Amino acid sequence: MSVVSYLNTVPLVWGMLHGEQRGLFDLSFAIPAECADRLESGLADIGIVPAVELNRQKLEIIRGAGIACHGPVRSILLISKVPFGRIQKLATDSTSRTSVMLSRVILARKYGVEPEVQSLNPHLSAMLENNDAALIIGDAALVLDPSDLPFHVLDLGAEWVKMTGLPMVFAVWAARGGFPTQDPAPFLDSMRYGQDHIDDIARSEHAKIGVSEELARTYLENNIVCELGEREYAGLDLYLRYAAELESRVEGRKVSA
Repeated sequence: MSVVSYLNTVPLVWGMLHGEQRGLFDLSFAIPAECADRLESGLADIGIVPAVELNRQKLEIIRGAGIACHGPVRSILLISKVPFGRIQKLATDSTSRTSVMLSRVILARKYGVEPEVQSLNPHLSAMLENNDAALIIGDAALVLDPSDLPFHVLDLGAEWVKMTGLPMVFAVWAARGGFPTQDPAPFLDSMRYGQDHIDDIARSEHAKIGVSEELARTYLENNIVCELGEREYAGLDLYLRYAAELESRVEGRKVSA
């Protein structure tokens, strides 16, 4: 089983690591893009996969648990030297796929721009050296204080919710096509065990990523939603539709050219 190695996924697997679900699955940790690739290659049968991969791979969602937000997410930041409607060159975090597409969707639909995208390692100063803006996600975003940055900063979770009125789903548990249907209960139980142990998670994990225990706890309690219901899946469906429409338009322009 392939698991994303970010703070926001820890509640999902806390029961698998410390609770009654321990030993049910063989866990392997990786960055989001690698989790998706491991399912595609057959190196993993189940994983926490970036939402955008549901458009690209034939995956079976294991419903009930994932990573979402109902407002500011704090860990998906678009940081720009220019007003958002003037972004022409965007550096994106090479570890992400869902957030890259989310930034493109929001910039296209709300700000009317479709910048050239360059994938780089998540180092803000290097990313902004030759680009108008940078997308920083996950733990690398948590160590930044948006209020201290001398740039325009957009929380893409908050922006999606304002734009659509729906939650944003960043990742879901899913199994590769053809793998036996999974009982969602262990995944839900593990997540709920994690939700009941947020203090333990914050205490255990904050130093690993270089943030305070208080920030880690606040992030997990107030910014991240791990239990997915009908509204979350409605938000996911809309995101996937917007992503497919944008990709189709871009591919259409390439063919015309």
